[in-house]
Order: sequence, then C-alpha cells, then structure tokens
Amino acid sequence: MTQRLPPLNPLRAFEATARNRSLTKAAKELCVTHGAISHQIKALENSLQVKLFKRTGQRLTLTEHGAELLPSVTSAFEEIATATARMTRPAKSGSLSITCVSALLSLWLMPRLASFTARYPDIRLTLNAANDPAAIHSPDVDIAILYGDGSWTDCWLKLWSHLDLFPIASPSLINNKPIRTARDLAEHTILHGDGGHEWHIWLTAADVRGISGVQQHHFSDARLAIEAALLGHGIALGDTLTAASLLTRGQVIVPFKLAVPAVDAFYVACSNDVRSTPAVDAFIDWLFSSIEEDDARAEPMIAARRTIRRAQQNPGVQHTESVPVELTES
Repeated sequence: MTQRLPPLNPLRAFEATARNRSLTKAAKELCVTHGAISHQIKALENSLQVKLFKRTGQRLTLTEHGAELLPSVTSAFEEIATATARMTRPAKSGSLSITCVSALLSLWLMPRLASFTARYPDIRLTLNAANDPAAIHSPDVDIAILYGDGSWTDCWLKLWSHLDLFPIASPSLINNKPIRTARDLAEHTILHGDGGHEWHIWLTAADVRGISGVQQHHFSDARLAIEAALLGHGIALGDTLTAASLLTRGQVIVPFKLAVPAVDAFYVACSNDVRSTPAVDAFIDWLFSSIEEDDARAEPMIAARRTIRRAQQNPGVQHTESVPVELTES
C-alpha cells in the first residue's frame, strides 16, 4: 500500500523556513507573502498533527518533531533538484567513444578539441583513429566519423563534408627538387594514402598518364602519407580539410594549381539506439556547427582555396603543363 505523503508546497515552506530560521526570508526565497508561508506551515502541522516550530521572543526554532523531519525533507528536495538539473542540462555530462579517420582526427578534430571541452566540460571523450564502418554497430563506439561512399545501412547517417583533392609537398623538398611542370613528378616519390584511387582521380583530371614507373609508397591511411610528405619523402594528396591548417602554417605547399572533387566524402554515423542520447546529440551538434563556422569564416580553408582551383569549376584551366604528359622511368 502506498504511504500517503504530506502536500508538497507546505513541505517547501517548512524546509525554507527551517533553513533560513525566518518566515520573512523563506517568503522572499519562495516569492510568496509572509502570510502564505505561515499558512502553509500551519497546514503541514495540521496534516502531521504535530508542532514543527516554536517561537521564543523573536527567535524561531524547531521543535523535536521539526528537527526530526528537516533532514529527510532537505535530502528529498536536494535529490529532486539534482535530478531536475540532469534533465534540464542533459548534454553536459557523460562519456563518449569516437572513432575518426586518422588524418581528420589529427589535423582537424584535435586542434578544435578545446572548443568542445569549453562548451561541454563534463563530457569525457575517448578518441580512436579508425575508418571501419563496422564501428557503427560496435557496443564500444558511440559515434563514427567515416570517409567513404556513405552506403552504410541500418544506422543514423549524415553527410558531413565533401572534399577537394590536390598534391602537397614540403617546402624543403620543392626547394631541392623544383616542380615546374607535371613532367617533374617523375623525379619525385608519389605517396598514397589508399590503394592509388585518389591519385588516379587527380592525375586523370590533370591529363597525366602512366606513373607506374615512378617511385611510389603506399600507406594504410592519408595521415601517414601526409606525415611522410611533411618529412620530405615525396608528394602526397591533401584535401581542403586536413591540409588546410598545414597550408596556413606554411608546412606544405601546393605545386599544381589544380584540385579535383573526391569521389568519397566524410560522414557522421551512429547506431539508431544511441542517436537520441544527450551526449551523442551534443557532440554531433558541435561537429556540424564547427564545420559550418569554418565555411562561414573560410579559415583555415581559405588558404587552400586561394592556392587551388577546382577542375570542374575551371574546366579550361590545366596544371602548369597544359599538354598530356606520360611519366616513365628515365
């Protein structure tokens, strides 16, 4: 059988009066009149059939019954306040496990991590470098930022950003082995962050054929290829997200004024079960607002977009060499 509880408003009046040791202060705190507080306390005393306060001159003190009741009432209101705070500020606490493409994690997300932490200081992140669609349904992963064609099913999925691709190299490499035409690529090592598909896209747009005889290295992801380019080991493909900050700092240069749209794009994905959880919602909102802010400010991507031009927007513009060039061994 459910035990009957005293009415809530009289309990609030009692707790505020006992804590403040004053009817006047309690009335001010609860935004009611002195008479209303007095009436509520009398109603509670009548309901409990005990006296809760006694007045000695100007002093208001608790009776034995009042002193016994106060700790439980105070604790109950504190628990209600705590629960209400969790409900009204649900996105500001918890933990999230994020998997993200390695290059994007290192070169875009990490520099902006302070922005997320400042906005959500009580959300703890676990960040893993991966580009595996299976992570979407892993119980150990909350959100996956993936690079691909977006064909994944049975999940929440949203396109985050398209990319433009263009060659990048370290200034020291270009100073030692200048690149004046596409033919000069034969003197350099081509660095791949995939099986070769993306370089094929750029070379086709640049009307360059036959790089099979050129020295090439393949890496497991774009971040390693970019790292190798930074160290002067060859020429990698950058993009308008991951290479933009490197361009603004002068760590890489763009030897050809030609960029092509990538076939794949960045997507944000998670299981349908976790999409509505507050912390997941907070991170996804931050992720999309951050990319929108980048586009609005055009920084740091402005450096990349000043340096390159998209092939599809400038069909008459070719690389430095305007005729087809076949790269072969010398």
